[in-house]
Amino acid sequence: MSKQQLLSCWLCLSTFAAHYRQSPLQAGSILTGIILAVTLLIGVRATNESAIASYGDVTELLSQQAGYSIVPTAGNQRLDESLYFELRARGISNALAVVQGVLTDQDNRRWQVQGSDLIAALTALSNHVDTNDALSNNTQADLRPSLLKNELPLAALIGGSPIVLMSQSQAKRFSTEASFTLNGVKLEIISVDDSMNLGNRLLMDISLAQSLLGRQGKLSYIALFGDINKNRSRIEALVDGRGRLNERDRGESMTALTDSFHLNLSAMSLLAFVVGLFIAYNGVRYSLLKRQRLLTQMQQQGIAKTPLMLALCFELLILVIIGSILGFVSGLQLSHWLQPMVSVTLEQLYGANILPGRWQWSWLLQAMALTFIAALLACASLLFELIRQPLGRNSNTYSRTSSAVKTQKTQIIVALFLALLAASLMPVSRDYRITMSLLGLVVIAIPLALPWCLSQLISWLNLLAPKGLVGYQIAETKELLPPLSLAMMAMLLALTANISMNTLVGSFELTLKNWLDARLHAELYLRPGDAEMQAVITELEANPKIDTVYKQWNLISEVSNHPAYLLTRDPVSIKRTTVLKSSADQLWPKFFAGKYLLMSEPLALKLRLELGDNVTIEALGDANFTLGGIYFDYGNPYGEVILAPRVWQESGFSEVPTSLGLATGEDIETLRLELQQRFSLSDSQLYSQARIKQQAIAMFKRTFSITQVLNSLTLLVAAVGLFSACFLLTQARMAPMARLYSLGVSRRQLAIMVFSQMWLIVLLTCLVALPTGVILGYLLIHKVTLQAFGWSIDMVWDWHAYGRVVLLALLATTIAIALPLFKLIRKPLISSLQSDLL
Repeated sequence: MSKQQLLSCWLCLSTFAAHYRQSPLQAGSILTGIILAVTLLIGVRATNESAIASYGDVTELLSQQAGYSIVPTAGNQRLDESLYFELRARGISNALAVVQGVLTDQDNRRWQVQGSDLIAALTALSNHVDTNDALSNNTQADLRPSLLKNELPLAALIGGSPIVLMSQSQAKRFSTEASFTLNGVKLEIISVDDSMNLGNRLLMDISLAQSLLGRQGKLSYIALFGDINKNRSRIEALVDGRGRLNERDRGESMTALTDSFHLNLSAMSLLAFVVGLFIAYNGVRYSLLKRQRLLTQMQQQGIAKTPLMLALCFELLILVIIGSILGFVSGLQLSHWLQPMVSVTLEQLYGANILPGRWQWSWLLQAMALTFIAALLACASLLFELIRQPLGRNSNTYSRTSSAVKTQKTQIIVALFLALLAASLMPVSRDYRITMSLLGLVVIAIPLALPWCLSQLISWLNLLAPKGLVGYQIAETKELLPPLSLAMMAMLLALTANISMNTLVGSFELTLKNWLDARLHAELYLRPGDAEMQAVITELEANPKIDTVYKQWNLISEVSNHPAYLLTRDPVSIKRTTVLKSSADQLWPKFFAGKYLLMSEPLALKLRLELGDNVTIEALGDANFTLGGIYFDYGNPYGEVILAPRVWQESGFSEVPTSLGLATGEDIETLRLELQQRFSLSDSQLYSQARIKQQAIAMFKRTFSITQVLNSLTLLVAAVGLFSACFLLTQARMAPMARLYSLGVSRRQLAIMVFSQMWLIVLLTCLVALPTGVILGYLLIHKVTLQAFGWSIDMVWDWHAYGRVVLLALLATTIAIALPLFKLIRKPLISSLQSDLL
């Protein structure tokens, strides 16, 4: 670029800066859209990245991820600690014994407890840190100093003193005077830095953990750090028959398990990002149209098109940089607010711990690039149109109307093409990622079709409208569509997303309630410890207040090389609580004979199994069964397989039930308190049917709560865009309003006309949003949710929710119009008429 062109470009930028000083609202509108778009994009990305990174970090306590682990053999739940001692005696110094379980404190709060050989843990941290892992994960690089800085009383810990290590964020909940007891043992709390990644768990020496958990001489698993290839043969020889050597996935299984949840968040953030870009583009478009005469005059003064175009691009880049920086900061704050909500959901639903937030400067650069490219592509056609316009005249209303009609036709053609493409591919899609991509095409097609649909609806209304001011009002409404189309498209997206999510959540809640009514057949459910289970069963069966004692057994195993729960119940419970989706002929006789098994719908979909298929159960020596029934299940991410009681007994699995159900005709609350005192059970070990239903519905609602929050934020962003568009449009209409006033239309009539025009446009937008929202809700329920979670949900129409959304849109419209209209009414209209004639 020549020096002359650079000088011209600088002069253009100076002129544009002077323009924005005179019209700061135009720059504010553009920046508002960019800030809101980047805020939601960065906020959700930071939340997702923190969650996904946490899955790997908490794979092993102390953030030292093991490459391999030795786990119990099929059918066994524990390892004998003698295997660990033999490994250490044979020179396998990178082995770490681990025992883990769940205990309740004095306030009946459940804690994940993990005990380790602390001397071996310190050795592993000092000598067996994988350099590549340390470089790829900053928490590992900072781990050793943070561990040593805590000055832990190692002698007391190793000696079995009642000391537990707790993260600082958790330890803050306990005062120095308050006692902390687990299983009746008073413990001393030592807080450690959060970088040790304890999360919500407790770390202690293995001897203390074994004592508290009642597992003397037993281990949950043995972790192996570093490269074990040179000792692999020795390890396999020692492990043979006593355990299994597994390669750890460093959190990949949890990432895969929660992938659909994170995809849901990402989709909502991208939707909000698009809505924000609509606002920014609307501001850019209005700013360029207001400068149309200025751009022509600059070209008439000798400014070439190239530096003028570059100046416009530089202006957009500067606004993107400023907006992205502000959006990045506010996005990190949004992530700080969202992470606790996501953490609660993932911990309760998936058992995943979320560590403190993470962020990277590269996200800011990526957000800037994405925003600038998207804004440049969106504005390209308008920029070229303005640059190529004849210098001898400005484009008039007719040319702008012709251009708007041409744009509407192009948009409706593209929308129909995208909708037909999605409709043709959706039936054959079997993966929720592909389905979400096709759903994205539908989401793009819906707003593209809006301007043409609104234009047609208003044309039909115009045919029915009476002559006079009302007819003029409706006819002018059609002229308002082009400048308002982007704001309405953003509003339509937000309304459609809101309606679809209300449909999904309402349908899910009703389906879940019906399923729980069938699934929970006992009045009370209790879960005493393994050691007390048999004595509790004997006493309960002799209690005259209890009619029946139902039993359930379960364990985590693998089904067709996929982790799942194996379980069985007493025959009465199996028949009464299994809500079948489909079943084979003579199901129950063949099932109880051990020929059939039952599988939950999510697991069957994940393994792509149908009735009559063979299923391999690894825990039963790779035994094969026929899939005889598929039943509805909600909430178990691993899936379930129900075996016949005789198969369970013949397999050698534990005969001690994991939980009990009680049928009784007595008062539930009175009996619950009586059993709680008699067997010293905590609230987490004894549940009433009503309490289970309440907690289950609350937990599953929380699964969608984060999406609803983002949905509401998207609607708020759209409302801001509507306010911005109305404010700018009202300013642009001051001269036409002044002409009407000069012809005898009163200020009151003008105010009513402006309100009614905007309400008409918003009501028509809501009219379009209702069917599109229902269609989107249908696809979310019957395609995405089914494929991602494996849940079949009956679709329910929530008309009250739809009405609330429409009222909310009208309220936002009223607020958006009120301020600029008030300003317009107070300003002398004759001055607006004079300014238009200049």
